[in-house]
Amino acid sequence: MPEVLKAPLVVEFPFTRSLGPVQSAFLTGLRERVVLGVRTSDGRTLVPPVEYDPVTAEELRDLVEVAPTGTVTTWAWNHAPRRGQPLDRPFAWVLVRLDGAGTALLHALDASGPGAVRTGMRVRIRWAAERSGAITDVACFEPYDGDPVEPGGHDGEFEDGVTGIMVPARLDYVYTPGRAQSAHIGALSERRTVGERCPSCRKVYIPPRGACPTCGVATSEQVEAGPRGTVTTFCIVNIKAKNLDIEVPYVYAHIALDGADLALHGRIGGIPYDQVRMGLRVEPVWIEGARHPDHYRPTGEPDADYESYKELL
Repeated sequence: MPEVLKAPLVVEFPFTRSLGPVQSAFLTGLRERVVLGVRTSDGRTLVPPVEYDPVTAEELRDLVEVAPTGTVTTWAWNHAPRRGQPLDRPFAWVLVRLDGAGTALLHALDASGPGAVRTGMRVRIRWAAERSGAITDVACFEPYDGDPVEPGGHDGEFEDGVTGIMVPARLDYVYTPGRAQSAHIGALSERRTVGERCPSCRKVYIPPRGACPTCGVATSEQVEAGPRGTVTTFCIVNIKAKNLDIEVPYVYAHIALDGADLALHGRIGGIPYDQVRMGLRVEPVWIEGARHPDHYRPTGEPDADYESYKELL
C-alpha cells in the first residue's frame, strides 16, 4: 500500500476592522472596566451591543451600563484548551446574562472542574491586568457568591475611544491529499507533472482530484503533461507578501501545460513583468531540493495562437 501523505498547514492573516460608535463605546468601556449594552425600543438591553435591532433593524444608539456580575445560562466543559484561548488550563465555556442585560455573553469561566459548574450559578468578571480595548480585557469569569453589583450608570462617553481592532485569524490543520494528488506530488519529486484523464469526457486534469469536475466520474488513468505550457491569463503583484522572499512587482499566471485541459498557476520569471502576455510559451525552472517548480520562464518559442488556449481561460 502506498504511503499516505499528510502535512501540517497553517492559514493565518490579520483581520482589521473599524468600529462604529456602539462597538467603539463597548470596547473602550471594557478597557475602563465598564460593561455597556444597548437598549432597544422595547426595553431590552443587548450585551454585547449591536448597532441595529435584530428584530426591527432600526439603528440603536442608547447605551446603558450593566453589572460585571451575572448568571450562567448554559455551559460546556473545555478539557483541552487550544492555543490562543482565554485560559491555558481546562475551563468552561459559559453564556452569562449579566445583571441588567437581556442577552447572554459568551466567555470562559475559571472553575476547578465540570462538577463546579452549573446552570444558574452566579459569576463575575475577572478583568485582565492590562487592557487595550478588546474582548480579551475580560480575562474570564469566576464564581461569585456576593451581593449583586450595581452598575455606575455610565453614559458611554469616553476620551480616547477605541476606533479599530486587529484580530489575528489562524487555522491549523493537517492536510491529507488522497490517492490522486499523492501520485501527482510523488511525480513532482521526480520533476514530472502527472494528472488524470476522465474516462467520459477524456479531459486531463492537473492537479488531479480523483474525479472529473465536469462529469463527476472517478478518474484513475495517469497522464504526464508538459513540461512546457502556455500563459492563459496573469496578474501583476505589487504588494509584497509576508514571509515571501520575492521582490515586487512580479507576475503570477495561469499556465496550460501541453496535454492538460486545466490551467495551473505559477510565477513567471526570466522576463520583465511588463513583457508577460497571454499566449507566452513557458517552461518550468527547478531549484535543488524543491518539490515543485520555482517559477516558469519563456521558452523562446513563438506565442501560442489564441484559438489553442481560449477554452482554458
